[in-house]
Amino acid sequence: MQILVNHDHNIVGGESLQTYVENLMTDALHNFRDQVTRVEVHVADENGQKGGDDDMRCTMEVRLRGLKPFAVTHRDKNIHAAIDGAADRVTRSVRKTVEKRREI
Repeated sequence: MQILVNHDHNIVGGESLQTYVENLMTDALHNFRDQVTRVEVHVADENGQKGGDDDMRCTMEVRLRGLKPFAVTHRDKNIHAAIDGAADRVTRSVRKTVEKRREI
């Protein structure tokens, strides 16, 4: 499973952000590692220097083997909460998709 992390110029990320996301997604999708080929993570501060509630956005695009990619987005007050929220949504979506696929 390939994990790519992208962020806008308002996010201070670097290697620590990359490591955080990689560890989180590897753990979250451990049971589905054979089905998930790639996860692209995009984090952004929508208001930049202005601040504000729920202005941190994390969008994750997931590619499952043999299926079209899908994306989820979560907004929160800080970047880690936004990433965690998006990871939860991805995990639920992947689980549901894999279970439906097995039923067919």
